[in-house]
Amino acid sequence: MMLPMLVFVPVFNCNYIGKENLMMELIAKSQNNGPVAGSGSAILRPFAYIGRKVINWVNNLGAAAIFLYMALLQTFRRKQLSKTIEQVYFIGARSITIIMLVSVFTGMVLGLQAYHSLSKFGAQGAVGSLVALSLIMELGPVLTAIMITARAGSAIAAEIGIQRISEQIDALHTMHINPMRYVVSPKITAAIISFPLLTAVSDLIGIFGGYISGVVLLGLNGSVYWNSVLKYVAMSDITNGFTKSIVFAVIVATVCCFQGYFAHMRKDSHGAQAVGLATTSAVVVSCVLILISDYVVTSLLL
Repeated sequence: MMLPMLVFVPVFNCNYIGKENLMMELIAKSQNNGPVAGSGSAILRPFAYIGRKVINWVNNLGAAAIFLYMALLQTFRRKQLSKTIEQVYFIGARSITIIMLVSVFTGMVLGLQAYHSLSKFGAQGAVGSLVALSLIMELGPVLTAIMITARAGSAIAAEIGIQRISEQIDALHTMHINPMRYVVSPKITAAIISFPLLTAVSDLIGIFGGYISGVVLLGLNGSVYWNSVLKYVAMSDITNGFTKSIVFAVIVATVCCFQGYFAHMRKDSHGAQAVGLATTSAVVVSCVLILISDYVVTSLLL
């Protein structure tokens, strides 16, 4: 029974190393800023520049897709339970304070704006439904994802980046330990668990913030507010909001882990500076992709 095990480990490790080498090759191609053939002409130079940027973007996208695929193959494993719980605490529990703070003031602003806008039409009774639907379907998932990106995503990118430049990930390769299973996959699993839970908290606190603004401060009838929420919020609206949060979780976790994992391959810097730039890139790219995917998912769900 020992022979199959001795054969299986090297084969599995070689398969993983082959995929990682492919990702590194794609990233190296995407960072090739040398002259493009046929770009000597002044007329063709802008088109060559645009074409090079598009090809670089496609190479990076392909590397990130392979990275996500390899990470998802290692998710929800029993031996990852302790590290997943640790990451759920880091991503989820430690982010709940800032999520609640942002959500309550977002709800209060929505309640204030909705009350004064709807008062022009004598429709103050719809304040509750407007606040609830805005938060559940749009602002709750988006603001939650952006706040988690700023607080936890940046830390994830920096942590993995430091592990990379200090050769800790190379040490895992030497010991035939898959870095995806040990480093990356628990973070993606924890993000998938934490994002919907924090989105639910954000929605509830935001609706309560709208209640404070509309009912306590502006004098709207409390029963009218809650009846409006219960009457117009459907289960499909809540499901759509959670669907968005899961999509955002995969995007944020993948981008942050990817940027940190390949921080050593950056051409614009090296060492500690590369980790800092990788962290910055992780936050900026994650926030942009959150907004883009928000539109795409919304258009598919409506």
